[in-house]
Amino acid sequence: MESDTAYIRRRELAFRGPQDPQAQAEGAWLMLREVPHIRDVHTPDGHRLVVTYDVREITYVELEQALTEVGFQLDNSLLAKLRRALYQYHEDTIRANLGLEAHPETLQGAAQRIFVNLYRHQNHGCRDHRPRHWREYL
Repeated sequence: MESDTAYIRRRELAFRGPQDPQAQAEGAWLMLREVPHIRDVHTPDGHRLVVTYDVREITYVELEQALTEVGFQLDNSLLAKLRRALYQYHEDTIRANLGLEAHPETLQGAAQRIFVNLYRHQNHGCRDHRPRHWREYL
């Protein structure tokens, strides 16, 4: 039987674009550190994130897609594209061998699936614990 560490992946996400890469990395770090499927996230320098996750729960493609859906601009150089393709092939192979094949609908709305749980647990003004009839009383 394989150990759980066989499925743990540590991947790098680099930011580029017209927006400040350092601000993007900080913003992504703030969002990803609260996602339950992500084990660790840190910034080794100003424009990159290193994310540790279990490939059985989430994939690199889902992470990238979630960040781009929210508006982050990731590095799209030739080396980044090659790295992305290698990661996708490797993780898809592992998931297929485990019977966890990705369905097209699992990649759609990746940002919503990843960040909706984070939003629910944040303290914000949308939480009124009074009964509905008290809130609507004029």
